[in-house]
Amino acid sequence: MATSESSAGATTISEEMRGEAESQGLLTLGVEEEYLLVDAVEPRAVEAVEEVFDLVPDDLRESVQHEFQRSQIETASPPQLELSGLYNALQRQRAGIAAAAAAAGARLVAVGAAPAIGPNTRVVDNPRYHRMRERFGDLAPGAGLCGMHVHVSIPDSETGVQILNHLRPWLPIFQAATANSPLAGGHDTGYSSWRSVMWERWPTVGPAPYLQSFEHYETLVADLEASGAMLDEGMLYWYARLAARYPTVEIRMGDVCPSLDDTLLLAALARALVSTLLNDVLDGKPAPDVPHPLLVAAHWRAAKDGLEGLNIDMATREPRPAWRLVRQLFDYVRPELDRHGDLEMATILMGRLRSHGTGAARQRAILSQQGTVADVVDWLARTTAGAAPR
Repeated sequence: MATSESSAGATTISEEMRGEAESQGLLTLGVEEEYLLVDAVEPRAVEAVEEVFDLVPDDLRESVQHEFQRSQIETASPPQLELSGLYNALQRQRAGIAAAAAAAGARLVAVGAAPAIGPNTRVVDNPRYHRMRERFGDLAPGAGLCGMHVHVSIPDSETGVQILNHLRPWLPIFQAATANSPLAGGHDTGYSSWRSVMWERWPTVGPAPYLQSFEHYETLVADLEASGAMLDEGMLYWYARLAARYPTVEIRMGDVCPSLDDTLLLAALARALVSTLLNDVLDGKPAPDVPHPLLVAAHWRAAKDGLEGLNIDMATREPRPAWRLVRQLFDYVRPELDRHGDLEMATILMGRLRSHGTGAARQRAILSQQGTVADVVDWLARTTAGAAPR
C-alpha cells in the first residue's frame, strides 16, 4: 500500500556510488516491495508482522519496515547502479524475510491482494496509521494491498517534475506488466489486478496531472493536504511522484511481482525510460499533454487485462495488444538500457515474461489445471522465496 513517505534508512546512497553515477552520467535505481503474510498451512492472511519483524536478521533490519496492516511487511533495496547488485539485494531481502516468516509460523507472499477468504486484519499500532483509519474509514478492508515502487535518481526537483509529465503516457503499460492479483475472497474477480481496483478508492490515487513547475507540484500537495484528502505528502498516491526524502522519481508500478525476474525487468525498463525522458527534457522537448480521462481509461484497462489483453496506444489513441506496447516501450528505451549495461539481461528477462506471462496469468493457469486457491498461494510463497521454477 505504501502509506509511508519512504522506506528505511538503507535507501540512502553512498558518496562513492553518487560520484560514480555522476562521473558516468548514469542513474541509480532502487525498489520497494510490499508482501502479504499468510498462514503456514492455510491460504488465509495472518496478523504476524510483529513476530516476523522480531526474527528478521540484523543485517536486513534497516531495509525492512511495517506496512499499513498487520498482515503486511515492506522492504526497500539500497540504491544500485548495476542490475546484479539490485538482484542480490532483493534476493537477500526476500530470502531473509521468508525465513523469518517461516520461523514465526507464516509464509511470505508477493501478491497484490489476498487471494483467499479470511478475516479483515487490523492496522499496525502506529499513530499515523490510526489517524488514517479514523479519517478515511473502511477504505482498506481485508488483509492489505501490496505494491511495487521503483525509484530512479534525478538531477533536481524541477527536472523531476518535467520527467513526471513525460512519464504519464507510459505508466499504464507498466501497471499491466505487474498485474498479480486476479483472485480475492477465494474467486477470480475478472480483473488481472484487483488490487488496482481496490486501491483507486483512496482520494489521491490516479495519474499525476500535467504539471507546470515544481512550484505547481508543491502547491497541489499543499492544497490536497488542506482539503483533508491526505494527511501528508506520503499520501500522495499518484502513479508517479517525486520522493519526499530522496532525489528520485518514484514510479508506483502496480502489484508486487511474484518473481524477481519480473521485478528486475520492470526496474530496468523504468530506469531506461526515465533516462530517455531526461534527455528529452534537457533537449527542451515538450511532454505530450494526454487527456486525463484517457489515462484513467488506460489504467483501468491495465487492471482489467494485464498483458494478456489490450491497452491504449497513447500516440494513436487506439486499443492495441498490450504485449505490442511493451515491445514498443522496450525498443524506445533500448539505447539507455544499453548505456546502463542492462540490455543483455533485460532482453533475457523480457523473453521469460513473454513466455510465462504476468503473475495474474500464472495464477489463472494453476486454477485452469484443476488447482485451488491454496495451490496458487503455495506457488506464490515458493516463487517469492525463490524456490519455484521460473
